Amino acid sequence: MTIKDLKPSAVWNYFYEISQIPRPSKKEGKIIAYLLDFAKKHNLEVKKDDAGNVLITKPATKGKENLPTVILQGHVDMVCEKNTGTVHDFDNDPIETVVEGNWLKAKGTTLGADNGIGVAAALAILSSDTIEHGKLECLFTVDEETGLTGAYALSKDFLNGDILINLDTEEEGEVYIGCAGGKITTATFTYKPENIPANYFWFKAQVKGLNGGHSGSEIHKGLGNANKILNRYLWELSKKYDLSLAEFNGGNLHNAIAREAYAIAGVPYNKKEEVIVALNTLAPEIEAELKSIDPNLKMTVESTDATSFIIDKDTTNNLLNALYACPHGVLGMSFEIPGLVETSTNLASVKMKEGNTILITTSQRSSTNSLKDDAGDIVNAVFTLAKADVVHSAGYPGWRPNPDSKVLGVAKDAYKKLFDKEPEIMAIHAGLECGLFLEKYPHLDMISCGPTIRNAHSPEEQVEIPSVEKWWVFLLEILKNIPAK
Repeated sequence: MTIKDLKPSAVWNYFYEISQIPRPSKKEGKIIAYLLDFAKKHNLEVKKDDAGNVLITKPATKGKENLPTVILQGHVDMVCEKNTGTVHDFDNDPIETVVEGNWLKAKGTTLGADNGIGVAAALAILSSDTIEHGKLECLFTVDEETGLTGAYALSKDFLNGDILINLDTEEEGEVYIGCAGGKITTATFTYKPENIPANYFWFKAQVKGLNGGHSGSEIHKGLGNANKILNRYLWELSKKYDLSLAEFNGGNLHNAIAREAYAIAGVPYNKKEEVIVALNTLAPEIEAELKSIDPNLKMTVESTDATSFIIDKDTTNNLLNALYACPHGVLGMSFEIPGLVETSTNLASVKMKEGNTILITTSQRSSTNSLKDDAGDIVNAVFTLAKADVVHSAGYPGWRPNPDSKVLGVAKDAYKKLFDKEPEIMAIHAGLECGLFLEKYPHLDMISCGPTIRNAHSPEEQVEIPSVEKWWVFLLEILKNIPAK
């Protein structure tokens, strides 16, 4: 079975087409061109703003002209992550999909169901002659994954709708009415390159095999963070031996939990065996800690050639101490919504940069703006004490739940009618674009829903095939039953 055999065929066919189009964040030109051509092919009104956001409008079907205009919204960019050893050029290569039982996955890369499946559903509705709905505006935003820049750039006169259905959540049977706001905090260390010491044993330490995942919706799972694990090993060595650090690189995206990291370092040659002993002692302990959530963790160390320089001792100590002290994970739970993470922080990446600098990227989330800022300040304090230069992004707002939402009432009734049970009404600890939409269009009545997606933002991303059909039927039932103005 392949993706083209799946039902509902219209949704999966469009998802296949989208998967053939490279669409990394900030490089959405090809998918934008596809959307403009789609609108022309189907004789639909379309416009594009300077940021690259595309709006395709479709008239109401017969008898539904008196319904309020509904905006269906998804983002066109995808997170581009691949496993070590996977050969894939995200700027040019299509995503290769594979069906495994009830799940659709990609071969060694992220799948792009986040949010390609939402875009595909909107296109399937736009191209249909049989689906009942009032006037539709389908908004396709750019660069959601790395900065929400499409939503930020949206002008206040681009949309005319009254109701917005965001198609970017990841659990069928749940309807979301709120989300966290977020910000990025970066810390930069500037080091002095020093000559490598003589008579040293040089080694490369690696952490790999972790699941990784979304730093919002999966932060509560306790997934292993490669940066924290690798630093734990190096920190132990630094306290016992005269460690020289040459390189530390781990993680990639601010909104993904780091899956892999490596460092190149050295110790006096007579301590060579201690490097191996330390790893053989620590690795089983960490594997035991994470065996239920990250059973494929691998920590390795191997000899390597000496580098051309090392990082000065003061910066090395400051870096390792700061990475150890920097919080990662859940900082607080919501008192209003049981089970909802209120505040968290993610130690996302550590990167060697030009100009003798090391850039650490972290991200904070909270459904309470003051706690979002507080989390950023905690991280700021850690790195300031370590003599790094700290910068905060402007951040983005959360979406405050509205339990009296009219479209929420429609959704609850529709789900009950279709499946004889109530949907779960949720808020999500992730950054949806809805908060930014609400700032510019405060009249909007909004909900968010989607099929079941697992391990978003990692090469283990997969979408549950039966959930797509349930979500699709649910979405059409909502559109058919929007109350008249």
